[in-house]
Amino acid sequence: MIVYKSSDWWDAFRHLHKSAIIRKLLRRVLLLGLYGLAVAILGRGVMDVKFTVDPQYFSLLGILLSLLLAFRTNTAYDRFWEGRRLWGQLVNNCRNLAVLLHARLPATDQVNRFHLAKLLSNFPMALDGHLRGGVRFEKLEDLGPDMMEALRQSGHVPSLLAATLQEFYEELLRQELILPIHLLAIQRHHEVLLDVAGACERIQKTPIPFSYSFFIKAFISVFLVVMPLVLLATYGYFMVPITMFGAFALLGVEMIGDEIEDPFGKDSNDLPLTQMANRIRVNVHEILGVALDEEKKAIADAPYSLVF
Repeated sequence: MIVYKSSDWWDAFRHLHKSAIIRKLLRRVLLLGLYGLAVAILGRGVMDVKFTVDPQYFSLLGILLSLLLAFRTNTAYDRFWEGRRLWGQLVNNCRNLAVLLHARLPATDQVNRFHLAKLLSNFPMALDGHLRGGVRFEKLEDLGPDMMEALRQSGHVPSLLAATLQEFYEELLRQELILPIHLLAIQRHHEVLLDVAGACERIQKTPIPFSYSFFIKAFISVFLVVMPLVLLATYGYFMVPITMFGAFALLGVEMIGDEIEDPFGKDSNDLPLTQMANRIRVNVHEILGVALDEEKKAIADAPYSLVF
């Protein structure tokens, strides 16, 4: 995710060329500009072609295309925002679990506190990897050779970690470190962990229907191909920059929608899941009063967003 100051326009313009999506967009706009130039040369200089379309009809198509793009962008941003809201729930519930168990566990019980901190820290780290093509087990807190091997063999690492956490609560109950009423309070926050995982999977595995996405792309393509022919008679060679500017707007909106449609990817504008997972790890260790390596703390406080 790109970190920027929304009020600093000039800084945004200075970094415009660094965005992969902007570079891709500019290449497409340039290609369309070359097409428009070819149309202008052939239409005005070589063949003297006159292609007329009723401006009202073309304007109506533009309005229809604008409505489709607005709906496309809103749909994509809704998915992006829901993903951020879900990870906000994950942050809050991991902290709440740490707070509840911190209040119940004896201050001297460093073994259980450390084990709990590792389990809670591993869940968001595992979910991050699960949503991005595979869990990187070297990034997880070490839970012992047997447990780490079980995680590697698991088909759904977040579920196994949630089940292990539940077993840990039950063991605390058997040791009378917590009471049944405490377990009920803990359970309410624990259930949210897998609820968040399932909701994230729903967003990731349910893309915008292909026919809808294809129709918009086809509509934009035809509209931009016809635009130079329609504008040539009125604007002449000035049609080329006008067409390029229109392409920049239409293609840019569509490409932004494509990028944020899956907020859990690794594009520059996707959610910084790794940084949020590292922040949860730091918070959980601090709440439970157990030590964490300074290197791991520094990752959570990086002055940039981690998308790997």
